[in-house]
Amino acid sequence: MNIAPWAFTTRRIVGVARIVLAIGIFAAVATQVGDRMANNLFRPGEYFAFFTIHTALMFVVILIAAGIVSLRTDRDTRLLTIMRMMAVPYAIVTALVYNFMLRGLPLSAVDAGYEWPVWPDELLHVWAPILLVLDWVFSVGRYPLRLRDLWWALIFPLAWVAFSIVRGLATGWWPYPFLDPNGSLGWPGVIGYIIGIAGAMTLFAYLTVLVGRIWVRIQARRA
Repeated sequence: MNIAPWAFTTRRIVGVARIVLAIGIFAAVATQVGDRMANNLFRPGEYFAFFTIHTALMFVVILIAAGIVSLRTDRDTRLLTIMRMMAVPYAIVTALVYNFMLRGLPLSAVDAGYEWPVWPDELLHVWAPILLVLDWVFSVGRYPLRLRDLWWALIFPLAWVAFSIVRGLATGWWPYPFLDPNGSLGWPGVIGYIIGIAGAMTLFAYLTVLVGRIWVRIQARRA
């Protein structure tokens, strides 16, 4: 079934916007890496262990794929829609955790005196999440997911937490302070944070799928 002419045009515009956002996210990561290398502070084993960086690179791939599909076809596949759905709770949780828990925290002793480039941090933790949410809510041509598809969104975060804890126990380095059992809250605090963030991730994944289902019905009526 073909989509309406207005949706056809909108889909092409969104496709270009997705590719532009993907380039911006990649440029933000590249800028951070380049700046750290210029200051002899780039530790790839640490930098590429952060959830924000993992998901940022994931967003780049998803956005480019979604952009190309939007430019070439009228409908997204189920796989692409699931990948786009997964990106939304990751983006929301990244923004919330950074802006309410991590923004303004002092750097580690090894990075003392270093100042991150401002725009990459703001793009990765503020603007990219906002744009990914808007893209999900208002884009057209998505595959109608079932509510049970939300569980796909939990696979990567749970795997990342497990990896981070194993790595932290082995090396003593933790990507985020709330994962460090040697902190003031100990293991109960770490477990509490993991449960809380996992609960938030599940809630946002549920809302993402729900909004997508509602929007598919609205667009079907307008077609």
